[in-house]
Amino acid sequence: MLAAINLNFSMKGKSTVEIKTKFFIAMQLCSIVLLTSFVAASVSAQTSATASITPPPVPPEVQVPEGNEVFLVGHATGTQNYSCLPCDPSKPGCANGVAFALFTPQATLFNDRLKQVTTHFFSPNPFENNVIRATWQHSRDTSTVWGKVVGSSTDPNFVKPGAIAWLLVNVKDVGVLAGPTGGDRLTKTTFIQRLNTAGGVAPSSGCSSPADIGRPAFVPYKADYFFYKQQ
Repeated sequence: MLAAINLNFSMKGKSTVEIKTKFFIAMQLCSIVLLTSFVAASVSAQTSATASITPPPVPPEVQVPEGNEVFLVGHATGTQNYSCLPCDPSKPGCANGVAFALFTPQATLFNDRLKQVTTHFFSPNPFENNVIRATWQHSRDTSTVWGKVVGSSTDPNFVKPGAIAWLLVNVKDVGVLAGPTGGDRLTKTTFIQRLNTAGGVAPSSGCSSPADIGRPAFVPYKADYFFYKQQ
């Protein structure tokens, strides 16, 4: 592309000012071409990266509504953190009046190049009077999204034995926040899927009587989180 720019100007009979002016113009043209090429390459790379993200087949309960497309995936490694708490004995899993309850996930999401993408945890959502919601915060620009689970599946045709459920999380109606310097990598998020889970299920022992109330359990898990935006 640089060869297309005509830099062949004669210096014969030209003043120093004229020569410097033409040289400056030529350098400006070179800079514009290089910048244009860089921007075009960056856009192409981003489009290619998005096109290469392919979520797996999912059960109907966690399908993303039409009109949304995936733009980011993060591979999570962390723990599902539980606490033994009182519960309603009339409900499943609470025969003795106590059961493990999730109080937060604690995970880091990485991209395919093993670079950190986001962190994941529970936090108060300022857009819902500080209701505690699942939270994802971008690791570079600190843009943050909160989500509400609107679909869940433990269908054995998809979910591995001993793995936590696959989820569909609504973000667009819950809360998004740009980073303190305007970072917006996550603010276009509409939905998040938690898929390909492994581990993370609450322990089957350690919470069987009132004496166990308050006992924590940190259970390792892995999952893939797919972030969607409006088409």
